[in-house]
Parts: sequence; C-alpha cells; structure tokens
Amino acid sequence: MDIDEGHIDYDIEMGEPPRQPSPQPNIDAEFFGPGDHLYRNYHTGLDSRPCDADGVYLPPGAPPPPPENLASDDWTPFRNRAEFETAEFLYKQNQMPAGQINRLLDLWASTLAKHNDKPPFADHRDLYEVIDSSPFGDVKWQCFTVTYDGERPDNPKPWMDDKYDVWFRDLREVVRNMLANPTYTNEFDYRPYREYSTENDQRQWKDFMSGNWAWDQADEIAKDPSTLGSMFVPIILGSDKTTVSVGTGNNEYYLLYASIEIFITMFNEPIVTDLRSLGFLLCQKEHAEEPTFRNFHRQLFHSSLSKILNPLKPGMTTPEVTPFGDGHYRRVVYGLGPYIADYEEQVLLTCIISGRCPKCMAPRANLDQDALCRCRDYVEALIREGPLGDIWNEAGIVPELVPFTNDFPRADIYQMISPDILHQLVKGAFKDHLVEWVEKYLQHVHLKRHAERIMDDIDRRIAAVASFSGLRRFPQGRGFKQWTGDDLKALMKVYLPAIEGHVPTDIVRAFRALLEFCYLVRRNIITEDALVEIEDALSCFHHYRELFKTSGTIPTFSLPHQHSLKHYVQNIRLFAAPNGLCSSITENKHIKAVKEPWRRSSRYNVLGQMLLINQRLDKLSAARVDFMRRGMLTGTCLSTAMDALAPLRISIDEDLEIDDGPTILQAFGKKHAQTVLALAEELDIPHLPDLLGHFLFQQLHPDDPRDSSDIPLAECPRYLNKISVFNSASSRFYAPSDLSGIGSMRVEHIRSCPSWQNEHSHHDCVFVNTDSSLPGMQGLEVARVHTFFSFSYRGDVYPCAVICWFDKVGDTADKDTGMWIIRPGGDANDVPEHAIIHVDAIYRAAHLIPVYGREFLPRGLKYYDSYDAFRAYYVNKYADHHAFEIAF
Repeated sequence: MDIDEGHIDYDIEMGEPPRQPSPQPNIDAEFFGPGDHLYRNYHTGLDSRPCDADGVYLPPGAPPPPPENLASDDWTPFRNRAEFETAEFLYKQNQMPAGQINRLLDLWASTLAKHNDKPPFADHRDLYEVIDSSPFGDVKWQCFTVTYDGERPDNPKPWMDDKYDVWFRDLREVVRNMLANPTYTNEFDYRPYREYSTENDQRQWKDFMSGNWAWDQADEIAKDPSTLGSMFVPIILGSDKTTVSVGTGNNEYYLLYASIEIFITMFNEPIVTDLRSLGFLLCQKEHAEEPTFRNFHRQLFHSSLSKILNPLKPGMTTPEVTPFGDGHYRRVVYGLGPYIADYEEQVLLTCIISGRCPKCMAPRANLDQDALCRCRDYVEALIREGPLGDIWNEAGIVPELVPFTNDFPRADIYQMISPDILHQLVKGAFKDHLVEWVEKYLQHVHLKRHAERIMDDIDRRIAAVASFSGLRRFPQGRGFKQWTGDDLKALMKVYLPAIEGHVPTDIVRAFRALLEFCYLVRRNIITEDALVEIEDALSCFHHYRELFKTSGTIPTFSLPHQHSLKHYVQNIRLFAAPNGLCSSITENKHIKAVKEPWRRSSRYNVLGQMLLINQRLDKLSAARVDFMRRGMLTGTCLSTAMDALAPLRISIDEDLEIDDGPTILQAFGKKHAQTVLALAEELDIPHLPDLLGHFLFQQLHPDDPRDSSDIPLAECPRYLNKISVFNSASSRFYAPSDLSGIGSMRVEHIRSCPSWQNEHSHHDCVFVNTDSSLPGMQGLEVARVHTFFSFSYRGDVYPCAVICWFDKVGDTADKDTGMWIIRPGGDANDVPEHAIIHVDAIYRAAHLIPVYGREFLPRGLKYYDSYDAFRAYYVNKYADHHAFEIAF
C-alpha cells in the first residue's frame, strides 16, 4: 500500500506577495487553419523553446534526445499482456468485488489444471499486489493535520481541540506526469495566442490559451528577463462538496481537482479524462450552526488549499526544467488558472456572504445594478481601511477570512472564478427559476384546479415529443424526484413548445432568449459577432422576464445565478469558450474518484480505501499509456496471441477512421420488398415507379433546368427490377460543439422501419440540402423518410430515400419561439407530396415538435404518433448544438 500516512502539523497563517504592472505584449503572427482562413498572434515572450536537461535552449529545429530504450516485451510488473488486460478489466472496467474475483479465478484455474497451467492471478490479493507494485503513476497520497489556533473562550468548544486530516498528492509531481504524457503531445497550446479570421479580421475565442487571461499572465511573467523563452503552464483547479452515501453519518467530502490547460480545451463536451483528484477534505457537520466554527471551517479550506498548492510556488516565479511527452525539455512557469466551482463553492472561495456576486460589488438587493469588479487589491484595501461591519454589510465580504490566493503570485481569486454553465444556466436560470416560475405564474393567475390541469397538459405535451437520436424522453413529463444535469439539458430541448399557448407571449420569448443565450455561450468557437448576439439575447431575456414580476409571480430578479449571466462576455474574453470550464467536469469526476470507490469499499476506514482505489486506477491508466507508447497494445490480446502462433498470418486493421469530408450515408438492415412494385404496395404509394423514373432522369441529366414534375414520363427511364430495402442510414457531419468523435465528426443514425422494437413504426425526419449557396434553413427543406432503398442501373448503384415533403410556413422563423414552423406538404386534397431523393442530398436528421396551440392533448396520444397527429410542427433547433446552428 503506497499511501504515506505521515502527518505534518500545519497552523493557519497567510502571506501577501506583491503585485506588478503588466508589460506591453510581444506578438508573433502565424497563419493557422484550413485554407489559412485563420491567423494567430503568438506571445513571443514565453514562446516555449525546447531546451536540454540543464535548461540550455536548443537551436531551432533541434531534435529531442533519443528516448530511453525500453523493451517492447517488458510488461513489468505484469508478466504479459494477458495479465495486464485481465487486471485492467477486473479492477478498472468491471470493478469486480474481491469475492467474485476469487470465484472467477478459481473457475479459470479449474479449466487449466489438466494443462498444468494456471490463470494470471492466484486470487484478489495477488491481483492487488501486482497493481500496487507498478512503477507507473506513482504519486503517493500524503496527509497533514490542521488544528485551530484562534482565540479560546474559558470553556472551549470540543471542535477547537480536534485535529483535521487533509489527504493530498504532490501537485508538482502530478503536473509533471501530465506534461510528460506522450498521449497528449499534439494537444498542447504551447504559448498564449490571439486568433483572428482573415475574412473579416474578427477575433475569436476557442481554446483556453486564446483568452486574455493567459496572455496577461504571460505579460506579467515576461517582465523578468530570466523567464523569456519559457512556457506558461496554468493550473486549472476545481472543487466540489459531494455526498458519497445517504444516512451513514459523516459522509461528505470536499474534493479538489487539478489539470492543465490542454486537457480542458481538447474535448468538445465538458468531460475531461485527465482531471486529477488532488485532495480530500472531510466535511464536519456537528458544529455547522456555530458562526465561529463556520469561519474556522472556511479558513481551514483555504489553508488546506494553500498547503496543497505550495509545491508549485517556487516554479511560479523561477522557471523549472521539465520533460515533455514529445521528448523535449522545456523551462516552465506555473500559474494558478481559472477555478471551476458551483455557486456554493464560489462563495467559499471568494470569502463573501451568500447572495452576493463573486465577480462584482453589486448590492444584494439589486445584483443587476452596474458595479465595480471585485479584485484582490481593492478588497485588501477595504479590509485595511474600512470598519469591519461596513465591509460585511456593504461589500458582502467576510473580513476574518484570507483567500488561499494571497499566498501565490499573480493569483486573484475574484478573477479566477470561471463561468459555470451547469449550475448558473441549466440548473439555475432555467430549471430553478423559469420552469418553477411558470408553475407559480399559472397558480397565481388561475384557479388551483385549472392551473393543475394546465400543468398536466404541459407534462403530456413533453411526453408526446417524438423520439430522436441522442434525445432523452420524458414519459411522465416533469415528474422527476431528483433531476440530474443530463435530465435538465434534455428538458431544455423540448420545454418551450410545451408551454406555448398556455402562457403569455412574453414568457415564451423569455424562455427563447435564455435558451439562445445558453446555446450561444456553449459554442465551440465564439466570435466577436457571437458576443454581440449573446449580449442581445441577455437584453431580450431581461426585457421579457419582467412579466413574472409585474404579474406578482416573484418579488425580485436579484438572484446570483441569473446575475452571473452578466459576466459571461467578460469571462469568455478572459478564458475563451466556457464549455470547457464547467462544474459538469468535477461532477462527472466525482463518479470515478469518489462515488464508485465508496461503493467498492467495506465502509471501514473508508477514506483510506477510496484513496488506495484511486491510486490503483491511476497506476493502471499510466501503465496503459506507457505500453501504448511502446506499441505493445496494437490489435487485441487474442490477435496478438494468434500472431505469435502464426507469424505469417495476415492481420486486418479493424480500426474505424473517420474522415472529415462531406456527409456520408450508409444503409443497413434489410426489409422484405425486393422490387419497385412490391415496395409501392408496401408503402401504399401507387405512383412510386413514376417517382423513380423522374429520379433517374434527374440523375442522368443533372443539368436539365426543368422541375422533375414537369418532365413527361415518356422521357423518363423505366425501372421495375430488383431493389434492396433498408431500415436505416448513417450520416456523418462536423459538429464541434456537440459530443463527437475524431476531428469533431459526429455519426448519426436515421431510422425508417415498419416495426421498431416490435412495437410501432419509426420514420425519422431529415434536413434535405436543396440549395447549398443559401445559409441555414434557407437552403434546406425538411422531409420525413418512408424508407431507404438502393438499386443498380446501367452499372451505377443509386442509394435512395422515399420521402414526404414538409412546407415552410413563412420565410423566417417564428418570432416568439425562434423556431421555423413547417406543415406536411400536399395538394388541395391533402394528398401527401412524395418524392425519391439520393441519400447524398440528406444533410442530417431533423427533430420536429408539434405546434400544440391552445388545445389540450388527449390522454391516449403516444409519442410515436406525434408525426402523424398534427397539422404543423416546429423544427426543433434546440435538439442539439448543430441543429441550433442550422436554424439560428
């Protein structure tokens, strides 16, 4: 067990390093991006020059020193690949309990006994000992003790004599391991930059190092000539209090996480794989109501942070030579970067009173009032010169507390607080405010029974929304006892049409403005024009939300979560696109770092077990990185064994490589019809052969200017031979702001089948590209797919789709909801307008939500009947971020 159980006595005391003015920037321009449509101005003071192990800079283009010659068959501490992958599967992936591991290995041994062989491990103890002996990822957990050293009354409280253990890992070693990881060699932004478009010379923000904060920090550091040529490495921090179990006593912990900027910026969704758990602080509940204990507990948190971060402090002013994953050494200068936290943590971090803004000095009674930004120098001046009572009441500052950032250079906790989309927008402004206010409004203006009837209908409308790939359904409407972040994000996508017709237009427009604000700030790349759109959306939201106050529904808008929206433009300029700095990251990490280890523990000495589990998981992850670097994990364990038995056997690379070209559609899953006439009968479209003739004419004569319906059938080819019919197709497209794959490419399945899961038919809707020269919905039409099929004609294969068109209602989106309205196409007798199109014309799937109007839905309506039961539909631009960009 590699946990160092030594204790360090540590009393609470703080220092205040001086601050320095910012120098003028140095700029080095470079074109960057496809077709050189982007160019970057790089900071030249801290330009991340490679050096040798002694810190001497290398000539430009000099290669790194040769790597250590490690054998490609050295699986230490494991004997072979099978042993490593067995350990990884049992302990990390399956998380099998010790008793079940023993049972499995015993069964495994019984099958090998007749061969005089044995399984990789004897039992669970053998497995654990091998993992513990691994030299990879070996940053030990340590512990220090914090004690109270303040004033004591005549009868001191019991907590004043208690000792408080804080477990932590050496942050310097953790960060050096991250920098030396070869997996992320090509993911680094080695120096701050400013990115511009060559088309309009607009600046844009994407990755963290494109923000003003990193540039300004580099300016500060570069004032010291000894730092020139170094690399600035900002440390992103995050903390959150989490409950690991319910009803088992003191089971809450403060978790501290740390990462560096590359891991925050390389993922499209806020799910970070190399955010490292750094510290565990046990929360105390017994004395939480005592003011003195509350202040001590808050200062304990800051003092613990200062102690944990202290190993990096020398490297914040003096460059430190560090190995990198590309084989080079570089001189690095550390800095404390943005801090990811929800509002409760932000109050704790900034030492303010709950209900105040962590970023500005706005008064509690009117948070939206224009106010000065908080900053370290100003707060310290207030504490030195002002009466403590005035500081508490007027500035909302707890003067007895000292932020941990006062111990470190260039660190201002008020500026470091990052935007938190999950709690500020999704859980706060959307769910806890607007969604709740709608119910309060209805109860305020209607009799109780009628208000309940309306809410029931809103639930039925939500439940009636058609299914869609990646969209969570709500069979019971809003009937959740506990909402998760994913639940709330899914509700945002379908809620607006559900209330339209039941609430005044201003409330609908308030929801629209907030949703547009949320989707705009979650863009992968945010331009100067987008910042204007964000401010416009916020202005509209503030205007239309007034109805909630004038109607008497709520008394005030002075709410921290809503007020935080005012700081988003400023935060984007500082830290770039905020989707990588959200508390979703730390909440997701809780599962692996805390909740799963808790469930795997015996509940005795539980913290020690959780730390040990985390350490073993890190060792396995680090071992995998090293084995991959040496090319030891290609193929599968079985294929490697077979290659060893038959060296001349040809191996097939089954890795899926996603290209970044145009949309590609693949069909699979056969149905029964095998001829055009049989398909026409199956779909009940008698004129399907005629449609196919018109389709073939267009394919053979693409330059003919006539509309296909105007071409006489006599001029069209006739095809009645064999066809292949399929149930689905896959579309690949670029979706950088959504959860996606390699190169931000997303693969989406479009389904059209007569029996989905043996229950009902399923026919998706799609965007069809009709004029690629026009932007967004102007160049797209919406259709519903009846089936996919393909056939061969004159040696060419034609993959097709039978569709039914929708017609747009108007030339622009609906002014209240912001969504386009469409209705099923047809002639004067409401006969649907069918067509056959090439699958290449399909851009991607489209999601539709009915225009419910003022009518109440019948109780028996099912979600799979949604696309057949209404006369008009909204094109749901909130289905995902890519759909939002199409229809915005």
